[in-house]
Amino acid sequence: MFTSLGEARTRLLRVPTTSPIRHQGLVPRNQNHPRHSHSHYSTKGASSTPSNKPRRIALASALCAPAVWWFTTNTDTSNTPPTSHKNGNTTTNTNTANDAPCLHHPPSADHWFAETGLSEEDEVTRLISRDAYSFPVRNVPGVSRYDGVQVGSNDPCEDRFVHGKFAAPWGDATQGPWMAWGVFDGHLGGQMAEVLRERLLGFVRYRLGLLSSTGGDVSEEAVHRAIMDGFVSLDDSIVKGAMELPESEMPLAEKVKRLAPAYAGSCALLSLYDPASRMLHVACTGDSRAVLARKGADGKWEAIPLSVDQTGKNEDEIARLQAEHPGEDDVVKGGRVLGLAVSRAFGDCQWKWPLEFQEDVQKRFYGPALLTPRYPVRTPPYLTAEPVVTSTRVGGGEPAFLIMATDGLWDMMSSQQAVDLVGKWLEGDDKSSRPGMKSPGRFDFGRFWNGVDWRFVEERTAVQDENAAVHLVRNSLGGNHHEMIAGRLAFSFPASRRVRDDVTVQVVFFHEGPHK
Repeated sequence: MFTSLGEARTRLLRVPTTSPIRHQGLVPRNQNHPRHSHSHYSTKGASSTPSNKPRRIALASALCAPAVWWFTTNTDTSNTPPTSHKNGNTTTNTNTANDAPCLHHPPSADHWFAETGLSEEDEVTRLISRDAYSFPVRNVPGVSRYDGVQVGSNDPCEDRFVHGKFAAPWGDATQGPWMAWGVFDGHLGGQMAEVLRERLLGFVRYRLGLLSSTGGDVSEEAVHRAIMDGFVSLDDSIVKGAMELPESEMPLAEKVKRLAPAYAGSCALLSLYDPASRMLHVACTGDSRAVLARKGADGKWEAIPLSVDQTGKNEDEIARLQAEHPGEDDVVKGGRVLGLAVSRAFGDCQWKWPLEFQEDVQKRFYGPALLTPRYPVRTPPYLTAEPVVTSTRVGGGEPAFLIMATDGLWDMMSSQQAVDLVGKWLEGDDKSSRPGMKSPGRFDFGRFWNGVDWRFVEERTAVQDENAAVHLVRNSLGGNHHEMIAGRLAFSFPASRRVRDDVTVQVVFFHEGPHK
């Protein structure tokens, strides 16, 4: 179960949460029915009469008639929902409005754009923090708080995330809850990432729960195997299960819906914390990354990798693929696996289904385009959802924190740079980059070709956000260089993909008491 946990502590102020999404479906805004313009009538006088009294009565009646008609027929229904009337087997919505909508805000005659009313710096803060969240953790020993944020570039955003407490997979009724954090980087659509958000933790917890029936202590190796099985079984149920859909009796619409996650793909990074053993288990499929930070004797924060990027540039992954597909030397070329950047992923049926089945699905259900002839598909599957799992003991009174993020962050900074940034955020020591600092000057993206680094550089560090994850995103996009970060955020999809990717970040603080 996932629960809100109250207010954050002193320096670590809570950022208001917003329902994900993205992560999570688009909710239409409520729209009021239009108000109605008034109708006016003119009356012509009757022939004159010798008496003034009848004339006055007639005149008063004529003047009052329009008002009476308006009050009885033109009631404001701006907040009245349409009524429904059943006619046979059909239902018709009837709006009581009797006039065309009123355009309350017609466009200006002198310019086409609308002013936001916010300063450039305020608008940047609004954009990078509107999907931020922060929770204190009160009843899980060793964890004090976690922050998170998501900033989309795709529309809709293809990233998803999950966070919160869940029932321990083993132990008696007195066993306290475990905690989970996860980021899922979708590609070719967000459908698979959405399935992971909804289902992956359940599949993993089920496999972990089976270990309790064996009795005795649960080994680290057994935990790793259970997590791997949870990942693979979910992917199999989607990708292999989809191969049974075409010949089933299921309605066409349902077949299309169930095929969609297999068409798309997603990386997955899931961290589970067991407070009883103080073990942090991290499972990675793809190129999202988890980094643990510990403070050394010299007072500096050390970055400890808890995952390894699984891409076509990883020598271990290249060797694994060559061993699984002997004689296919062109499987990995230019750092990509048959054109795909990652070497492990959920979904991505083009890299997993037999070619003949792909051709059939493409014709009958408008499946994705074939990789051939551009890429040789001889012996699929070329991708696996099996994660690499690590286990690390944390807590015990020593300060530590975990950074989890999709590659939208890691494309912009190294693991050590991210750790150093959170260290500065904790200390709040960068007084030179507070809000209101003068921007480094006018800027356009041509500067990236003339010596200006498009990735994070220390000179552009900004420390001004109350949320550690927002702090990382701000610095990844430009930091105190307001022209750079505002310019990157000004793009909407699809042009935004030229300057930034979807980015999802979570920062978890492990310690018994509050940081400085």
